[in-house]
Amino acid sequence: MSVAHRDGAAPPGAVPGAPARLHAGMSSSGQPAAITVTEVSKVFGRGESALLALDRLSLEVAPGEFVCLIGASGCGKSTLLNLVAGLDAATSGEISTGGHRVALMFQEPALFPWLTVSRNVELALQASGVDRGERRRRAASLLELVRLAGFAGKRPHELSGGMRQRAALARALAQDAEILLMDEPFGALDAMTRDLLHDELDRIRAERDLTVLFVTHNVREAVRLGDRVIVLSSRPGQVIGEFGVPIRHPRRIDSPEVAGLAATITDQLREEMTRHGH
Repeated sequence: MSVAHRDGAAPPGAVPGAPARLHAGMSSSGQPAAITVTEVSKVFGRGESALLALDRLSLEVAPGEFVCLIGASGCGKSTLLNLVAGLDAATSGEISTGGHRVALMFQEPALFPWLTVSRNVELALQASGVDRGERRRRAASLLELVRLAGFAGKRPHELSGGMRQRAALARALAQDAEILLMDEPFGALDAMTRDLLHDELDRIRAERDLTVLFVTHNVREAVRLGDRVIVLSSRPGQVIGEFGVPIRHPRRIDSPEVAGLAATITDQLREEMTRHGH
């Protein structure tokens, strides 16, 4: 499913006195940052069973930037997305999305099977109080944007996996999101479908001027899509590497330039995983 929140709203399930404080950060370019995470830690549980998932993690994402997060399983990538989305509260530290609208997209599209594709998209608009006629117009426009205009009346089981993810993306965009958080959205798809959706995401991101924070285990995917790739340590998650991606678009996932940078990042990731015995 997709969720949205505005910066400054109390995260669901927050414990009084515990949530991260929100502040307006600045990106390294001097612009107000779209996402600012400052010295954020997250602990699950208490006492001897407590698990430190993130340890004083800091990062900034500039408006319109596409940043990919990679790291070993369990390093806190998904936890970080949940904190930025407002689904959970940090134990300590500061998080800001600068007042921008945020949507979160998961690996599973989580469409309601009894609703048509159009109605699944309309649900996000209905929750915002948009009237029925406007909902239908905007849903049709969004389905055209993700190239599903001819499938508005279909139900999810009638779509391929890639088409279901397109529908989930349309639903996320229906929230007028300016920041899109993506948690391995293409991880369950075959290589060809994933490659096609990479192209679509490039196009939609440019048309919508979206800021994207994207979690993946696939290093080549990160280099293929990202302006910057952030490497997280094994648990507890901290930033241990940062790689700019100076490769012109359009990019191909199997190009020598993408493969070369991916190999460099993979070497650091492998070293980190070996050091921690993964």
